[in-house]
Amino acid sequence: MGVSLIQNSEPEIFGEPAGADAATLTVVGRGSPVVFLHGWGLTPRVYGRSLSMLAQHGHRVLTPTLPGFGGTPDHPPEARTFAGYAAWLGRFLDEAEISEPITLVGHSFGGGVAIQAAHDLPERVARLVLVNSVGGGAWSSDGWGIRPIGERPLWDWGASALGEALSIRTITHTAASLVNGFLPNTLRDPGAVWRTAHLARRADLCYELGVLADRGLPVSLVWGRGDRTIPLASFESMRKALRNPPVLTVTGGHGWLIHDPTTFADTLRRALRSP
Repeated sequence: MGVSLIQNSEPEIFGEPAGADAATLTVVGRGSPVVFLHGWGLTPRVYGRSLSMLAQHGHRVLTPTLPGFGGTPDHPPEARTFAGYAAWLGRFLDEAEISEPITLVGHSFGGGVAIQAAHDLPERVARLVLVNSVGGGAWSSDGWGIRPIGERPLWDWGASALGEALSIRTITHTAASLVNGFLPNTLRDPGAVWRTAHLARRADLCYELGVLADRGLPVSLVWGRGDRTIPLASFESMRKALRNPPVLTVTGGHGWLIHDPTTFADTLRRALRSP
């Protein structure tokens, strides 16, 4: 895998390790391990300010760059599934020498990976926090007619994401995400970006969420209520599958945590205090 860890006693954000085999950018603070999984088309660099602030609040934060992004080699064809990403995360934790159970935080596509990892690696995940995550089983084009998420057309997903990206409130962080994440990833491996887009938009992990609820794993949902990329129906189906877990709502859209690090750090601290 070629995990590259940058260790430092101070809670600050570092640049991505050089080299094609680089698998992580690490924020090292003092405290229990929190592993953060980034969203589709991005890299941990995009979340730098938010993760740095989180480290300052007493957590040791590790941020793997998922396969297919940021120079981390893509999976072989047979492993290009959420189960493949979960197995990869287990190997990452081994190479990073993280043996204690972790708090796993996933945003967007990273949330889908986090759900599958918590399901497949129960002994390694002590708590799960899902931030505007994929994985719900439903969508609606009009807010009324609920349909399976697998039937959501590509144009609807793309139009929703584009509409949010071009909104006045998010245009600055959209530009930063493009420069530091999406454009380099697309130029480096357009196939991986395209494949993961399809995986994300059709993700239905409600069965896995139900298993997590049966196990009693502490799971919190964090929701930016202005999200246009993840349908509200998808979020509600996740909540139903988890049998009404703690939910924290914030002002903002799908990528609110990128441009509002203070709210992200405060919200995550509240989530970690939830039962």
